[in-house]
Amino acid sequence: MSATFLHDALIYLAAAVIFVPIAKRLGMGSVLGYLIGGIIIGPFFLGFIGEEGKDIMHFAEFGVVMMLFLIGLELDPSAFWRMRKLIFGTGIMQMGATTLLCFAVLFLIGFTWQAALACGLALSMSSTAIVMQTLREKGLVKTQSGRSSFAVLLFQDIAVIPILALLPLLAVSGAHTSSAGHSSFMEGLPGWAQTLVLLAAANAVVLAGRFLFVPFLRFIARIRLRELFTAAALLIVIATADLMTIVGLSPALGTFLAGVVLANSEFRHELESDIEPFKGVLLGLFFIAVGASINFKLIIANPLTVAILVSSLMAIKAMVLFTTGKFSRLSFDQNMIFTLGLSQVGEFAFVLFAFISQLKILSAHWTDMMMGATAISMTVTPLLLLANERLILPRFGTKESAEEKEADAIDARHKVIIAGFGHFGSTIGRFLRANGVNAVILDNDSDRVDVLRKTGFKVYYGDATRLDILKCAGADEAKILVAAIDSPEINLALVDTIKKEFPHLTVMMRAKNRMDAYELIDAGVDNIYRESLDTSVRLGVDALIALGFRKYSATRAGQNFIKYDETALKKLAVHRHDQEAYIFNTREQIEIQEQLLTSDREANPTLSDHAWDSELFVEKSSRNEPKE
Repeated sequence: MSATFLHDALIYLAAAVIFVPIAKRLGMGSVLGYLIGGIIIGPFFLGFIGEEGKDIMHFAEFGVVMMLFLIGLELDPSAFWRMRKLIFGTGIMQMGATTLLCFAVLFLIGFTWQAALACGLALSMSSTAIVMQTLREKGLVKTQSGRSSFAVLLFQDIAVIPILALLPLLAVSGAHTSSAGHSSFMEGLPGWAQTLVLLAAANAVVLAGRFLFVPFLRFIARIRLRELFTAAALLIVIATADLMTIVGLSPALGTFLAGVVLANSEFRHELESDIEPFKGVLLGLFFIAVGASINFKLIIANPLTVAILVSSLMAIKAMVLFTTGKFSRLSFDQNMIFTLGLSQVGEFAFVLFAFISQLKILSAHWTDMMMGATAISMTVTPLLLLANERLILPRFGTKESAEEKEADAIDARHKVIIAGFGHFGSTIGRFLRANGVNAVILDNDSDRVDVLRKTGFKVYYGDATRLDILKCAGADEAKILVAAIDSPEINLALVDTIKKEFPHLTVMMRAKNRMDAYELIDAGVDNIYRESLDTSVRLGVDALIALGFRKYSATRAGQNFIKYDETALKKLAVHRHDQEAYIFNTREQIEIQEQLLTSDREANPTLSDHAWDSELFVEKSSRNEPKE
């Protein structure tokens, strides 16, 4: 292994470890941390890696290859068929309108129609890597904006195949020349022959996936060596990527096709679990490479041109995306996430522009300009999403909620207010309503509000941390506020508002885990409910019963365990900032709990506990029946 490779790997990994935690701490997300790290260690600033940013992308392209393979694996054909209207409807509208507008602008400023069309197709792409990573981090994958984003990105990934097949045909009459040094199997072939080779390669991957990869994986699986199966999975990914590179196709596109073919195989989940760790690290290196590949010398030499190019491209894409979101009936807040999240130019554009330059459709100067604009747009996207989250939605999105809340809250006055009506809160609401207790329900997810209203719940769209919303909900007259919001930070803000403005309210607060519970104890909350505690104990109780314990004994032990653990929670809260003291006291409390439970089990007679065991009772009764 060369010293240069080890040196580069050390720098990449050090940049990730340093900059990503800082970005996460500042609330910017990991993607922006990787991008900033790449800019800092790149050729323009510290100069640790890359010569003019030319060959940096090759180091991390494998991360995108892995990601596209996993996306292909996750593409369940039945789910794809259910989403076909969303995928093709939003995808065709976004790509078609973006390509048409970019083509018109570029043609008007002097591009040939072939170059304008080729650039329009490349610029219509969005970054699957950045968008999906950001949506996962923010927990937005299952929202309307997340589903719409995935649909558009999926359509774009599929559309790369016909685009790559079309580009050689445009090259037949391309007017620009290029000094690009790319080489592939297809160089020198006429345009129609290159198109046929591309289509043949794509079909070869599909056939190999069905008739070669699956039997090969079955053979490897019979050997029953986990590490060998992992090696086989990597072999499939690398072999497919290498084949695509030989014929001039995108390696990421080839692995995406291989993933789609293997999605129906019995090895789908095994492949996902084996590839996932490699994908996470390599994808982070890809983001670093994007930041390092920005040609700041070109930007400084042409600042106005680059600024106009980037802003115009992102404005065109944002306009098309916002209109697409409106046609898809996304609410304002969901549409803003959808619009800003996809407004950048994606990683496939690097591949397409390299191919366009190789085919001499576009000049070397404009190829560098387009690639620079692509990298900058990808870097700007996390900042736009952060601005949307911090500045736009709190003002405009909440105003929509407040107006709807004021219109609907007049007739809602109940003794209980539930803030947050996801899976946790809705269970509480259903339980209370089944026992004749109605509640005023608040939630700030517009899509969830719409669904819940259709299912029969009267839910109000509003931010429960706002004083005016709480007053409209009747907090002055209510007795209990159930805080079932998923975010610990929002729950703490809500506690602060309640303590100041409505001290008479009994607050019952959801906590995701023990650490969140400690924060709430510090905030003065007495009634804290850890969402995993009761479920975990209930499973433990059922495990005892399955092992032969009597139901009453096991249930009583479970209730005592919860009681002792809640007591220990309050005692441990004061030590959590001192790790040594916390560990010592935790061990002490665990021993105390076990001793108390042992004493309970020995002190309480269990002779009558079989009354809860109906099966045992029936069995004994049948034995005592008189025989004929």
